Amino acid sequence: MTLLQSGTLATLEILRQEGSRWVLNAAGEEIFMNVSEAPDLKEQQTVEVFLYINRRGELTATAQLPTLTVDTFGWAKVIRLEREEGAYVDIGASFEVLVNRADFPQMKNLWPQPGDQLYMTLRTDPGGNLFGRLVTEERVQEHFTIADEEMYNQNVKARAYRLLPVGSFLLTEDIKRIFVHETERQHEPRLGEEVDVRIIGVRDDGTLNGSLLPRKQDRLQTDGEQILLYLEQSGGKMPFTDKSTPEEIDEMFQMSKGAFKRALGTLMRERRIVQQDGWTTLKS
Repeated sequence: MTLLQSGTLATLEILRQEGSRWVLNAAGEEIFMNVSEAPDLKEQQTVEVFLYINRRGELTATAQLPTLTVDTFGWAKVIRLEREEGAYVDIGASFEVLVNRADFPQMKNLWPQPGDQLYMTLRTDPGGNLFGRLVTEERVQEHFTIADEEMYNQNVKARAYRLLPVGSFLLTEDIKRIFVHETERQHEPRLGEEVDVRIIGVRDDGTLNGSLLPRKQDRLQTDGEQILLYLEQSGGKMPFTDKSTPEEIDEMFQMSKGAFKRALGTLMRERRIVQQDGWTTLKS
């Protein structure tokens, strides 16, 4: 009985060719691999393969080695969604793997979309069939890459791997762990979505705190452009000033009074607007 298992890598000897398939020696048993995957091989050579259960329920080999196995973690790109099943992902092999919908958030808008990437491993059911399993927080805590102080205030690309009401947990490509508090984001990123994160803290344990909000100077420009657009669409004049109430400002511009006042101050210093008698007016 073979000890080789679905979802693992193995180095096997080629016994012979039968039609379009190589016959490999799997610990005394014979398994097959398509010749087209390794056409330059010969009998008695060895080849590294990935083992999986095919549609007929047979242990089969492929020379297209995946980016992850049942013993390792890696990134897998989402290919398509099936609402009743979950997401099918590309692991770099000659077949797709399903990540069950039970692993995803209850809110469908936070599910990964095609092109997103999930950090995950492989598992097998009792029949040896493969499925994807998202990384656990315990695993991340054990194996994340330690960050250094030089990352402070840098912008990095990262993907969400864990979503909680208090905030989003992200991983960079090289597995640095970032926490973004709910107050440091305008929108919650979906699982596996790549976002641009500004590092606002480096913790003693080597993990990072991040923000998905733009820097203050960038927000001023964005808020100022929003105010100018409103003025242009309102005939160049609006009944909002730095004396307006926070409720009025939030209702009309979806920004805090502090951000509104800073943006107005910048526009006035640039001599693009004036305030008078409770009105803000575009300068001609």
